[in-house]
Amino acid sequence: MSNEDPLPSSVERKILDALQNNGRMSNVELAQQVGLSESPCFRRVRQLEENGTISGYSANLDQRKLGLQVTAFVQVDLDQCSEKETEGFREAVRAEDYITECYAMSGNYDYLLKVVARNIDHFGEITMKRILKFPGVRNIESSFNLLEIKNCKALPTASD
Repeated sequence: MSNEDPLPSSVERKILDALQNNGRMSNVELAQQVGLSESPCFRRVRQLEENGTISGYSANLDQRKLGLQVTAFVQVDLDQCSEKETEGFREAVRAEDYITECYAMSGNYDYLLKVVARNIDHFGEITMKRILKFPGVRNIESSFNLLEIKNCKALPTASD
């Protein structure tokens, strides 16, 4: 959705809320839930996909059931590096499966990574043998998740 695109209508917000809650529901179920007939509901969903408001569908997995017991947030400082080195860092991040999120940050560090690992030894291997060797990395600092309080994938759609 670009800056010129209008915000979703109230019906589109209902569609978005329903799909965030259950992305596998059929168009028939969705239409009933949001109070539309099937064809207009299908067209609205297709428009939301085409304009990028809906960017894809996925399953939410339980990382612990996949043997990923550690979640860490890694603050990364880069050297004053060229655009080429910065892009090299970003490419290395994209290629590392155990880095599940990455954000360029304002403030005291350049990037914040969310890293998952099987255990603390595996995390050490990821950081020492991989992340510290990414282009331009000067320093990293890690903090570990002790207790997950909230992990919500759904975005608020209400207009205040």
